[in-house]
Amino acid sequence: MEEKLIQRLESAVARLESLSIGSQSRDIDVDAIAASTDPSIIAFDEFLTEYVGKVTSAAAKIGGQVQDASNVVHEAFSVQKELLVKIKQTKKPDMVGLGEFLKPLNEKIMKAISMTEGRRSDFFNHLKAVAESLTALAWIAYTGKDCGMSMPIAHVEESWQAAEFYNNKVLVEYRNKDSNHVEWARALKELYVPGLRNYVKSHYPLGPVWSATGSAVSAAPKAPAPPKAPAPPPPPPASLFSPESSQPSSSRPKEGMAAVFQEISSKPVTSGLRKVTDDMKTKNRADRAGFVSAGEKEVRASVPSVSKVGPPKFELQMGRKWVVENQIGKKDLLIDQCDSKQTVYIFGCKDSVLQIKGKVNNITVDKCTKVGVVFTDVVAACEIVNCNSVEVQCQGTAPTISVDNSAGCQLYLSKDSLEASITTAKSSEINVLVPASGPDNDLVEHALPQQYIHSYKNGQFVTTPVSHSGG
Repeated sequence: MEEKLIQRLESAVARLESLSIGSQSRDIDVDAIAASTDPSIIAFDEFLTEYVGKVTSAAAKIGGQVQDASNVVHEAFSVQKELLVKIKQTKKPDMVGLGEFLKPLNEKIMKAISMTEGRRSDFFNHLKAVAESLTALAWIAYTGKDCGMSMPIAHVEESWQAAEFYNNKVLVEYRNKDSNHVEWARALKELYVPGLRNYVKSHYPLGPVWSATGSAVSAAPKAPAPPKAPAPPPPPPASLFSPESSQPSSSRPKEGMAAVFQEISSKPVTSGLRKVTDDMKTKNRADRAGFVSAGEKEVRASVPSVSKVGPPKFELQMGRKWVVENQIGKKDLLIDQCDSKQTVYIFGCKDSVLQIKGKVNNITVDKCTKVGVVFTDVVAACEIVNCNSVEVQCQGTAPTISVDNSAGCQLYLSKDSLEASITTAKSSEINVLVPASGPDNDLVEHALPQQYIHSYKNGQFVTTPVSHSGG
């Protein structure tokens, strides 16, 4: 009898527990559904479809890095929508909890910023416009007038003003070249002004509204203290939503040189010094004789100097830019399938010769040594930057030739390119060879001046090149 009673009690308890769990899950589901169907969330969905969709569709026509950056924009706005839904189910956290809550959005912004780092790409202005504009999404971190940031609407406008500088560069560069880039730049501006600005103005003019009865934000668990090391690594860059940025400077520990001077001043001057005995003095040490053995010379001579050189490249990128990089000892490089809309970029080559048959838009020779370039025609300019001992020959026309921060440059001009404008800056040993006027068609060499005299006359400085004459 007692066993049956116990079994009945256990089954009753199990049913009560299952009913309790089911009611809790139903409450959670109801809260989530209510939050996702809130008018502000529905309006954000419509905003994403209208404005973010324009940016991604325009980027798809361009492809490459522009499309990758635009995908990050879509990801960041999607994360903001998820956070807006969670805010309606979460109590207002403290600064530490807010930083942890906004961590997914911060990661997307940092991802966009990392795309602008490293070697400057052809779409640097596109990437920079995206990275600067995404900081507008930080309006969601506004918690009041004492939080140290502008009101949400003002923050969106200020963030776009920083990004508009690079966005305007895209508009100017591609206004008469490619309408797809112009469409993308205009769509990006409309995304923030008026898009995001009007959305925030309509639904969150005073910042996000947190739930009064929702769950609390759980802070990230603290990592165990690391073991003592002789030199701790430098601190990582501060997060966009780092709570430490709100602390007054007096309450934060000193860093950098301030910490060094504080440590020095807190210790006796002679602490840490060691007494030097007679056997430690240089004059008494047997291993400090004033000669180098032959074996040591051989060891030193056998260690070659290693310079970092990237992989060689010789390719046409996206049908617009010929890239010739890190070619060493190649005397037969040839570009013959080119047109007037393409550019040629030569970087890090040594002891090589490149011939360009046909008309191209622009030629840039950067950080090359003992390199020869022969081209037919160029529409814009031929630029020589950071080079040593290079020879450039123009067989057709070139309106502009510029030499910057280079030493040892030989320019060969044809009869059709004698009207070229040659600009030099911080360069030396520049010689220009032009055809002679006689019937022999010999080349006449002219040395461009690299020394100047600046004289103050009649209220202004007059600059004239130094002329050397010898008897």
